[in-house]
Amino acid sequence: MRISTRTLVEGALAAALSVALSYLKIWNMPQGGSITLENVPLVIFALRHGLRGGLAAGAVSGLIQLLLGGYVAHPAQAILDYPLAFSVIGLAALAPRPLWAGALLGSLARFVCHVLSGVIFFASYAPEGTNVWIYSIGYNGSFMLPNLILTVMACYLVIPRLEKLR
Repeated sequence: MRISTRTLVEGALAAALSVALSYLKIWNMPQGGSITLENVPLVIFALRHGLRGGLAAGAVSGLIQLLLGGYVAHPAQAILDYPLAFSVIGLAALAPRPLWAGALLGSLARFVCHVLSGVIFFASYAPEGTNVWIYSIGYNGSFMLPNLILTVMACYLVIPRLEKLR
C-alpha cells in the first residue's frame, strides 16, 4: 500500500505538534505525567487517516519524547510509557463517530499502558498498605482524565474547521 506524500507530511506534523504541545504543561505531576494537549494532533490524524497512520504517528511522537528527555527506569518501561503509549492513541481511528468515542478509545489505551508501567515499574511509589493497582489507576487517571476532556473539547473545535479545508 502506497502512502501519499501529503499523508506522510501530515503524520510528521501531527507527531511534531504532539511533542511541542507536550512542553506546554497545564499541570505537571510529581513522578511524571502531565496535563497537556499532546493527544489532540494524534487523535485528529488517526481520525483523518486511519489506524495504520495513527499508530505510526503516535509511535514517532512517543519515540521523540523519549529521546528528548523521557524518564527511563527500565528499557521495557521506556517502550511502554513512550512509543507504545502514544502509538495506541491511533486506536481512535477505530471509533470515528461520535467524535468523543475515538478520543476516548485512544486515551483509554494510553491510560492502560501507563497503568501497567506504574504497576510493574513504579510500585515502590505507592504508599505502604495501598494496593498498587489502585494507586497506579488513581495516579495516572489524575492526569489522563483531564487530558481526555481537553482532547475531546479541542477536537470538537478543530475537526469541523479542518473538514472545511478538504
